[in-house]
Amino acid sequence: MIRKAILDDVHTIHALLQLYNIRGELLARPLSKLYDHLRDFWVYEDPQSCKVIGCCALQFCWEDLAEIRSLAVAPDHTGRGIGTVLTERTIQEAFYFKIKDLFTLTYRPGFFQRFGFDIIDKNELPIKVWSDCIGCVSFPNCDETAMLKKL
Repeated sequence: MIRKAILDDVHTIHALLQLYNIRGELLARPLSKLYDHLRDFWVYEDPQSCKVIGCCALQFCWEDLAEIRSLAVAPDHTGRGIGTVLTERTIQEAFYFKIKDLFTLTYRPGFFQRFGFDIIDKNELPIKVWSDCIGCVSFPNCDETAMLKKL
């Protein structure tokens, strides 16, 4: 059910992220960035329909810093633990790569607190992290919550 994303998944991932972007809950990614970072993504495939209904990415920022990003589950499949298993998989991957600090920017801090993430001041994150923020409609008034998990 959980697997690494493949090229055929890009448009589905894009649609999921766009849906949550329209709701103001997630920063959308252009197709070009999704192709560039496809290897960062895990997807959840519905066993009955064989359709991708969830995604999550682990993006490396520095030698010991990575971000969980682009976590999205199709709205008609939320509440079934799909976001949880995708998050757990990205955390496992971060451990595998010996990441020391794992962060996320989120509108749902309660969700990430269940995994041991703590709320931090955004200014604690290195400037390199903010490169994607320049294109955001909320820049420079970001209203997402920064969270960090020490691994």
